[in-house]
Amino acid sequence: MKQYDYLIVGAGLYGAVFAQEAKKAGKKCLVIDKRGHIAGNIYTEQVEGINVHRYGAHIFHTNNKAVWQYVNQFAEFNRYTNSPVANYHGEIYNLPFNMNTFNKMWGVVTPAEAKAKIEEQKAAAGITDPQNLEEQAISLVGTDIYEKLIKGYTGKQWGRPCTELPAFIIKRLPVRFTYDDNYFNALYQGIPNGGYTAMVEKMLDGTEVRLGVDYLADRDALNALAEKVVYTGPVDAYFGYRLGALQYRSVRFETEVLDTDNYQGNAVVNYTDAETPYTRIIEHKHFEFGTQPKTVISREYSAEWKKGDEPYYPVNDEKNGALYAEYKKLADAEPGVIFGGRLGEYKYYDMDKVIEAALDVAAKELA
Repeated sequence: MKQYDYLIVGAGLYGAVFAQEAKKAGKKCLVIDKRGHIAGNIYTEQVEGINVHRYGAHIFHTNNKAVWQYVNQFAEFNRYTNSPVANYHGEIYNLPFNMNTFNKMWGVVTPAEAKAKIEEQKAAAGITDPQNLEEQAISLVGTDIYEKLIKGYTGKQWGRPCTELPAFIIKRLPVRFTYDDNYFNALYQGIPNGGYTAMVEKMLDGTEVRLGVDYLADRDALNALAEKVVYTGPVDAYFGYRLGALQYRSVRFETEVLDTDNYQGNAVVNYTDAETPYTRIIEHKHFEFGTQPKTVISREYSAEWKKGDEPYYPVNDEKNGALYAEYKKLADAEPGVIFGGRLGEYKYYDMDKVIEAALDVAAKELA
């Protein structure tokens, strides 16, 4: 007789949601995590009374009412709206690209003028069938915005020129012909008061959690404890990289406490020129409208992932897509193991989509 119904590898959002649903269904779970803390990459820790997003900015946003109601069981959310700004050699532009951006860039005032300017630049570039990210961006917003606000930033983010990146990456960028700076434009958005760690803690309430446990280093002994495994770690690592390693982009953070109450006036400032080595600066207190006497900032540097680094963003190109498809066949054939989450499915997941996926899998599994 095994001690647990489920061994959940990873105490991040996917694992915490599955554990919560399994507990409600009367199942006994053990959640383990290699790190010394719960909440995965949405982990927040208090520094100078400020909830610092240790692994980069996480802003909850969704149009799914059921998911919004679900997370509100575990936290009260504030009304934070993501309105980042771009700094290009000291010139400040609003993001997402909207009428404020177009006005600053070209002096245009009406949507018709902005559209005409973009069409004029698009025609001059002669792009009819965009073949890469650069061409796709120019066809969306013209050459001026591409050169100042996309080219340098995206090159730093992905570690390769925009001409070598697939066109579809840029389709996530919102372009608006209104004076609306709400980046996500989602029906529901905000930051949990008190940080994400407290929210995940509530999800895991009543479930046994062991931290600092490396599943892959002690797999047989851990598997022996439970009937089934929910695995949210890297899918290629699970199979010993036998087909080769999937590629990721990683992020390095330089975080410091500053003796000022307000460093940049906004939670997120993107540095879009190629010369500034970091991609953006996060000022954490603005996520919760903090009034603390000091502030905490994090500079983000994008980097190529290597073993031992934290994998952040899957490199969704053709080569990696084909390799993941082969790993997925192995995962689907693995008895008694559910693969889920950003690393388990090699997928860029917003938080609401992670919750949605975990709830769907749990509903089928626990029915």
